[in-house]
Formats: sequence, C-alpha cells, structure tokens
Amino acid sequence: MIGFLQNIGRTSLAFLAAIGRLSIFTASAVRWTVQPPFYFRQMLRQIIDIGYFSLPVVGLTTLFSGMVLALQSYTGFARFSAEDTVATVVVLSVTRELGPVLAGLMVAGRIGASMAAEIGTMRVTDQIDALDTLSTRPMQYLVAPRLLAGTICLPFLVLVGDLIGVFGGYLVGVYRLGFNASIYLARTIEFLEVADVTLGLVKAAVFGFLIALMGCYHGYHSGRGAEGVGRATTNAVVSSSILILIANYFVTALFFG
Repeated sequence: MIGFLQNIGRTSLAFLAAIGRLSIFTASAVRWTVQPPFYFRQMLRQIIDIGYFSLPVVGLTTLFSGMVLALQSYTGFARFSAEDTVATVVVLSVTRELGPVLAGLMVAGRIGASMAAEIGTMRVTDQIDALDTLSTRPMQYLVAPRLLAGTICLPFLVLVGDLIGVFGGYLVGVYRLGFNASIYLARTIEFLEVADVTLGLVKAAVFGFLIALMGCYHGYHSGRGAEGVGRATTNAVVSSSILILIANYFVTALFFG
C-alpha cells in the first residue's frame, strides 16, 4: 500500500514539475517575441516552411473532408427529407470545426515534428550552447520566430482550407448529388456568418501557437542521442495534437457557451 501511494505521489510530482517547466518556457518564449532584436530572416524562413509548404497537405485534407461531409450529410438528411440543408451543414462544419482542427492536426504532424527534430538535433550537437557563447539568446533566435510564424500562418492556411473544403462539398453536391449550382451557392452564402469564419481563424491562431510551442519545447529539452531526438519528435506531435483537441473545446465554449 505504501509503495502504491509512493508511486502516485512520484507521478504527481513529476507531472507538476513538467507543467512548471512548460509554463516557465512559455512565459520566456512569449516575452522574447516582443523584445528586440527581431530575427526577421528566421521568421520569414519559418513562415515559408509552415505556410507555403503546408498548403498541399491542408488543401488535400480539407478538399476530401468537404466531399465526404457532403455525401454523409446527404445520406443522413435524406431520411428526414431535409436534403436542402446539405450546403449549410458543409459550410458551417468546415469553417467552424473541420477546417481549423484538420489543418492543425496536419500541420502538427508535419511542422511540430520538424521543429522538434531540428532543435533537438541542435541540442544534441551542442549548437544551442554555441549560440550562448556567441551572445545570441537561443530562446530569442530559435523559439520566438517559430511561435510568431506558427501563430500567423495557421489562420491563412485555415482560410484557404475553408475555401477548398467548401468547394469540395460543392463539387459533390452539384456533380454527384444533383443539386442546382445556384441554389447550392445561395444556401452556402445565406447561412454563413462572419462569426463562423472568425471562430475558425481564432482557433487556427491558438493551434498554431500550440504546435510551435510544443515542437520547440520538446526539441529544446531533448535527450541526448538519436533516441532522445526521436522521443522528442514523438512527444511534440502527440502533445500538440492533444492540446489542439482540448483547446478546440474551450475556444468553442468561449464563443458559444
């Protein structure tokens, strides 16, 4: 019994210590994003990597998600003779939920792992310590540009993904299910509000910050050797994906609770 309680206490203390390290890391990273000098070249490189090179992944994901959503909605609503609501369901689901969440998860798998591997390799090869000897703050040079780039790029990716996802639903609705094109577009525009798009973009900014934060945090605290870098990469993807789903609920509750 005593050993069981000791394990619980040891696990609880380790969890609280990890939360404390993450909180201190987050506060320090946010502080350096607003203090000069600003490394614009680093931030531009991250914007291109996160934003431009993630477009194909996000575009394909949202396109087929919108197409599947249109098919599934039609199958379900046909039982209640409510097929005319397919366009509304597609546009609201994509802009509010599917666009931000799917884009966030795809970028987490691609960018979160890349950030953790890159910074973890720098930790293993002592390049982060070398930055200190060159009077360059690693948090300001490595972490702050990635946080800013992730927070800036995700809303633009989600906006493009929303358009592609709605277009995918339009393709299926018009050319597969036989809807009238003008009526489908009218239904899409009629029930779409600015608040729906705004909610998705706010979620995207939060998700982008979390993805960059987890990638940088696990890479910065990577263990030694190839095993440590691999573990940091895995932890970055898993933790950012879980935080995206948790933050999705709280942001939704904040807007519509």
